[in-house]
Amino acid sequence: MLLAGDVGGTKTDLAIFSPEKGPTDPLLESRFVSAAYPGLETIVQEFLDNGAWDVDQAVFGVAGPVIRNSVDVTNLPWTISGPDLRQRLGLSRVTLLNDIAAIANGVPYLEPHEVHTLKDGSPDPEGAIAVVAPGTGLGEAFLTWDGQRYRPHATEGGHVDFAPSDPRQLQLLRYLWPRHAHVSYELVCSGMGIPNVYSYFKRGGYAQEPDWLAHRLAQADDPTPIIVNGALEERCELCILTLQTFVSILGAEAGNLALKVMATGGVYLGGGIPPRILEVLEQGAFLDAFHHKGRLGDVLLNVPVHVILDSDIALFGAACYGFGL
Repeated sequence: MLLAGDVGGTKTDLAIFSPEKGPTDPLLESRFVSAAYPGLETIVQEFLDNGAWDVDQAVFGVAGPVIRNSVDVTNLPWTISGPDLRQRLGLSRVTLLNDIAAIANGVPYLEPHEVHTLKDGSPDPEGAIAVVAPGTGLGEAFLTWDGQRYRPHATEGGHVDFAPSDPRQLQLLRYLWPRHAHVSYELVCSGMGIPNVYSYFKRGGYAQEPDWLAHRLAQADDPTPIIVNGALEERCELCILTLQTFVSILGAEAGNLALKVMATGGVYLGGGIPPRILEVLEQGAFLDAFHHKGRLGDVLLNVPVHVILDSDIALFGAACYGFGL
């Protein structure tokens, strides 16, 4: 049997799969709050204690740069070593993947009902595919065709320098510069980045913060869902400005990655945020920023753009990898 995991800064999903049922039908699945545990090993031990499972190997998609089967988790104080986990858990093999590479590994197997298409385009059936996933952080990966199947490649593209694409974003960068040693795309285009954008608009006096919103934010451990809901449900001007700017930045960075890897096979938006904000992604600002690439803007006209709706795609992709798919 295979143990697969999706390990992120907010939550850790674990599941057990059998060769007979494959990666689409887990025998057992559970979710854990990552920050409530000192490390992945503790979560895995608690999970496996739920039954007598004859697990032989494990594959974990982890939010962070995986180097020689070890990783310092980006938004958690964890260091995970595949060889150490293998020894302590008594398994024959433990493989660590970047979490967005795990998502990318599952992309070729997505069914039509598991995606929402923002733009159809004309995909090259053997063209490279880009994956951009804003969740707690901003993950990026891509896939290339090797003549027989798609192979995923991890990147840490979310941590490259943020490049403003309009005057308002330039002022956002100037606001963040004195407050952070390095202003990356993740600082403005992720769950942890949305409060930074909100703070800029609030302090800049672009709109008034309502008392009800200030109260909710003061009580919240994570302000991002409050801000997103404020835009979508409450129609708060300050939150709408924040979300519109987030969407424009996401569109620009998705276009950047599409150009860098020549993603003629398509661009897929993963992570927890895009499915939540489909109505905003459909309004035009995302695709306007995606295509706004000067002389090479036409290169992206035929590139399809999809939102991944399957919240278990990283877990599924890790399981696919474990079964050799």
